[in-house]
Amino acid sequence: MTAARGRLCSVARATTIPWDKVTPAPLVLVTGPEGLLAERAVDRVVQQARAEDPEVEVTRLEAAGYEPGRLGVATSASLFGEPRVVVLGGLEAGTDAAFADLKAYAGAPEPDVVLVAVHGGGNRGRPTLDAVRAAGATEVACDPVKRDSDKTDFAVAELRRGGRRAEPAAVRALVEACGADLRELAAACQQLLADTTGVIGADVVTRYYGGRVEATGFRVADAAVAGRAGEAVALLRHAVATGTDPVPLVAALAVRLRVLAKVAAARGRGLTAGDLGMAPWQMDRARRELTAWRPETLAAAITAVAQADAEVKGAGRDPVFAVERAVLRIAAAAGN
Repeated sequence: MTAARGRLCSVARATTIPWDKVTPAPLVLVTGPEGLLAERAVDRVVQQARAEDPEVEVTRLEAAGYEPGRLGVATSASLFGEPRVVVLGGLEAGTDAAFADLKAYAGAPEPDVVLVAVHGGGNRGRPTLDAVRAAGATEVACDPVKRDSDKTDFAVAELRRGGRRAEPAAVRALVEACGADLRELAAACQQLLADTTGVIGADVVTRYYGGRVEATGFRVADAAVAGRAGEAVALLRHAVATGTDPVPLVAALAVRLRVLAKVAAARGRGLTAGDLGMAPWQMDRARRELTAWRPETLAAAITAVAQADAEVKGAGRDPVFAVERAVLRIAAAAGN
């Protein structure tokens, strides 16, 4: 085996790393339900293996419908000792044979093979995954990206990988417009990288995604929390008219008020934005907004959203009216 091929299969360590740090190793375990990150982790391993040796052979197997012995065939020693990358995907739906073969292979991996095992989450095959970890696999955790602070970090990193940066307001607008789905957010970042130059400002994001930004529930919530009742209702009606369901609109109101409540409760305790699970700009904005709120009015606004949440989920006859009433109550409470 050449020196390059020896580096290709350097000794793995039992550790968990992000997708953009993974390198080829005898055993790579990609776990978690965030499919985009899992795909990127696999692609990164394959690309790096090919960069070390363009002749590397890549074999992809699906654990769903897997038949006994297929992994052994894919990883068996070749006549000329070419390095190989074998990707065993879909383990969350894998057959018993897939788990049995993977567990056996992890006990004695081939020196010229990089095995990437992908599990989308859940309890199926947990003993086998534990055995792969115990064998020294490098694990890539692809957990769901749900918090706004994590989505912000993802967008910033995505743009940085493209050699660009964006103003904080632009990142916020981008996350609000496209952050419901990580693939959509990634695609939006790639579009901005391809179609624009220089520092990305909020005006650029508005030009590309303005309709979605203005109609998003977070824009409705921003206006309501600021006490701008007319603007909030107008944005709400536009959102509904363009197909937005009342449920996520109420959820956006709840998120905004929850941020205010968390920052208010953290006063004087020395907690950082990270401690509260939010981005620094969110905490700064909440501190500014809280000057117009008292504990009593904030509690009343939260109660109004809780009532609207129950009504849009079946307790009321008119979900749109329920959301509009909550928006008006929030706006009325702001500054009182």
